[in-house]
Amino acid sequence: MTADASPPWSRPADGREPAAAALLSWLGDPHAPGLAVITGAEGSGKSRLLAWLIGHGTRPGTVGERRVHGFVPLPGQTATTAAWMLGEQLSIAARSPGDLLAALAADPRRTVIALPELHSAEQPGPLVELVLSLASLEHLRVLVEVRSGTEWERALTAGPCARMDLDEPRWTDEARRASWAAAHPAGPEPVAGRDPEPEEPFDLDDPASVCAADPWSVTTAYERSEESHGGLRAAWLRAGASLTREQPAAERALVLLAALGDAGDPRLPAVLGALARDASWTLVWHRVRGDVNPPWPGPVRSLAAGTGPLAGQLVAADHQGTVRVLDADSARSTGRLPHSAPGVRATAEHGDGTVSVLDEHGLLHTQRATESSRPRGLAALLDDGPSEQSRLLDAVREYTRRQQETFTALTGAGDRVVLGDAAGTVHVVAAGAEPRTRALHRGPVTAVAGTALPVSAAGDTVVLLYTGGADGTVRAWAPHTDPMPEPVAARGCAVNAVAVATTGAGLALAIAWADGLVEHRLLDDDRLRTFHPGSQANALAFTADGDLVVGTDEALVRMRGR
Repeated sequence: MTADASPPWSRPADGREPAAAALLSWLGDPHAPGLAVITGAEGSGKSRLLAWLIGHGTRPGTVGERRVHGFVPLPGQTATTAAWMLGEQLSIAARSPGDLLAALAADPRRTVIALPELHSAEQPGPLVELVLSLASLEHLRVLVEVRSGTEWERALTAGPCARMDLDEPRWTDEARRASWAAAHPAGPEPVAGRDPEPEEPFDLDDPASVCAADPWSVTTAYERSEESHGGLRAAWLRAGASLTREQPAAERALVLLAALGDAGDPRLPAVLGALARDASWTLVWHRVRGDVNPPWPGPVRSLAAGTGPLAGQLVAADHQGTVRVLDADSARSTGRLPHSAPGVRATAEHGDGTVSVLDEHGLLHTQRATESSRPRGLAALLDDGPSEQSRLLDAVREYTRRQQETFTALTGAGDRVVLGDAAGTVHVVAAGAEPRTRALHRGPVTAVAGTALPVSAAGDTVVLLYTGGADGTVRAWAPHTDPMPEPVAARGCAVNAVAVATTGAGLALAIAWADGLVEHRLLDDDRLRTFHPGSQANALAFTADGDLVVGTDEALVRMRGR
């Protein structure tokens, strides 16, 4: 039995077989430059040739070396909007061209990107810079179309590239061109003077207007504008990768509200809240970059909901490893841990005021939060030794010291600590018991979360774990039994974070995917809510009330499902 052959490719139009063969050769040659530039005069057939390649290269079943992974027609586009479009196609949460470049640089898989008609872009200059930066990555191939004789063609071809000028005779087979022309007679000329459908006008100062208008036109208008528009411009450009998605105006208003800073027009939150009344979420509070009252807590890389002495609070770690304790009702800072842990991957709160932080090297750092206190006076004299949690943390330290694999994920689960490692194995450690391990993922475990699930009227519980991986799956495992054979969820991108809690509506699971999607699943009845913050969600947590807190590099948001 043989594998199905890849779908056949048709011949290109207008006798362009020599040009098509050269493009396919460029795609298949590992030593070819990363940039190919198709140029020529207006009407030379550049766009038609590129459309032929994109049409075939994006079909299911296309062989790897001919595969086109992303393409953006550039007329009217800016570098920012092109990055948003490519990010959506490549499952990357790219808020800016820099985000796109960083994500692609970190992913070693071969990626081919096609960019037609750069000369007609809204901002050709920044797009040339983006193209050259993309092409500098060894595992990327970038194919761009630009009209000959322009400054953009000269900038693109100044360095190493494969240049194809379709005005040169060598790129056309004249016999096949004549055959094609005979088989495809030219149609009637378009009617002169026929204008395109007029675009509905919109007001950049009016939230209702921009939420109902074409989002790409709104984006271009905000990029052209030098005014703040009451804070709407900054909010729109902060969350534009989400706002430009196809969605109802109410959902767009919710995303815009979640990205709105406190320096803007104070009337806007109420207006956007009213516009978002039919959205799937209610925004309880939000704090974005630049907020001062209360201050934005910084980029959020990890979250944990506090219990015990930290009940009603959130433990949030930023990009520098600073761990803050925040009031869950307002996001106001109530303190911070005394020592930072640079390169933080995850945090775990243990119910007695201690917090563990897992760093990028897989090392654990455990500290006591400043809000909790050790026994003093008579209580200290009567203290009969290490607490249960102290014994647990001692067991975890001893266990991690003996392991060879690097730990990549962490959570606390009552009287246990759960770790994930770079090989895809999940480890459950408890004091006085044999650790339990299970290989659940192919590649690194990127997130773990657990909850105590009631199993009897007497109050008995079992620990239920949900784990996410770089393999794009979320799996469920109760350590006293075998894991579920099939993933709870699976998509074509990595899992950034998971959170699970027993809420008033039942067991709730939240998943943050690397492409920017946040899912909220009520597992008892399969209800699903989604949220796209406009940038990658790094961390999730459930409050005691069952609200979902989402942390990104730009914002911290608390939401309640309707």
